[in-house]
Amino acid sequence: MNRVILIKYGELSTKKGNRSFFINTLYNNICSKLVNYDVKITKDRARMTILFKDEDLDNIKDIVSKIFGIHTFHVAFVCSSDVDDIKNTLLNVISDEKFKSFKIETKRSNKQFPIHSQDFNKVLGGLLLKNIPNITVDVHKPDMWIKVEIRDDETYIYYNTYNGCGGYPTGTQAKGMLMLSGGIDSPVAGYLAMKRGVVFDAVYFEAIPHTSLDAREKVITLCKKLSSYTNNINLHIVNFTPIQEEIYKHCRDDYVITIMRRMMYRIMDKLCQKYNGLIIINGESIGQVASQTLTSMSVINNVTNIPVIRPVGCMDKLEIIDIARKIDTYETSILPYEDCCTVFVPKHPVINPKLEIAIEEENKFDYTSLIDNVIDSLNTIKISNDATEDKFKDLL
Repeated sequence: MNRVILIKYGELSTKKGNRSFFINTLYNNICSKLVNYDVKITKDRARMTILFKDEDLDNIKDIVSKIFGIHTFHVAFVCSSDVDDIKNTLLNVISDEKFKSFKIETKRSNKQFPIHSQDFNKVLGGLLLKNIPNITVDVHKPDMWIKVEIRDDETYIYYNTYNGCGGYPTGTQAKGMLMLSGGIDSPVAGYLAMKRGVVFDAVYFEAIPHTSLDAREKVITLCKKLSSYTNNINLHIVNFTPIQEEIYKHCRDDYVITIMRRMMYRIMDKLCQKYNGLIIINGESIGQVASQTLTSMSVINNVTNIPVIRPVGCMDKLEIIDIARKIDTYETSILPYEDCCTVFVPKHPVINPKLEIAIEEENKFDYTSLIDNVIDSLNTIKISNDATEDKFKDLL
């Protein structure tokens, strides 16, 4: 018997005039992710199907579960829209399954089919009761919920449901730039941005020798995990050491984090201009640390006019951790390698900085030329979930 993966769109099905754009983007994303498999993918305005080889099913299910724009999907058995063929297929499909109760739900988009949906539920239910011993009908909490979709050219029979990522297909929005640290929050922020259709480059600020190569490898691993939800991610590695050392040399202790973040935002602003990013994405969560109070965010944000999107901004830490576990970034994020935001945190960072003091402090050194040098010396690596050649193991 032929089987297909039957994809249900979810949120993107609410689109009207540009619905085809969303569906076509999803189709292209699926084709790209399954390029190494022998599959046939078909699409229409209501659903998509993937014809596959049996030995590839588990791998394809795993890949499809990580593609944004898919609400649910099913492994469905396919037969003709003939009464006897549907009955025989159902019996063959179900006979080896273990269950005590069942429910059948028929949807009949083929209005030429000779039996109405409710009547056909009874026909199929009676068939199972007659041929499979010790089972009953339970329309409220069945062990097995069998769905039969009768279409013009063929019929789908399935009794399983797998959750997709939901959201919009990645690439239906323009490009952003993600500030990716080695912590828990920023990978989750990247995941949530992708869920709204955003593609992005990632930017990692490192301060070797104050931070380690292990910290960089940690970020590369996080980027690989995020790339499983898209195709490739460009990771830009910023040598932040010269700027950070000047900040600690010239600026008052309680303002160093504020100044440091303002410098990062200036760099992100320039990188957005260089790589066509329309937004800055980060993992800031209101009130979580001193630089994430509303006052701090206002002072830090002052250096850029590019919109800053904070997908986890109103989540508490436990909510963020739950998502990090779900997307398999948590265990990597808690590896004990400090990034440049944590390695030199002062004992008493200012919680409510004043803009005029921040400007006064950062004007004590020539940050403009330092930022230009950082942009000129940027290192970029293309990350994919399959294999990544680390070009920077020997970078010091």
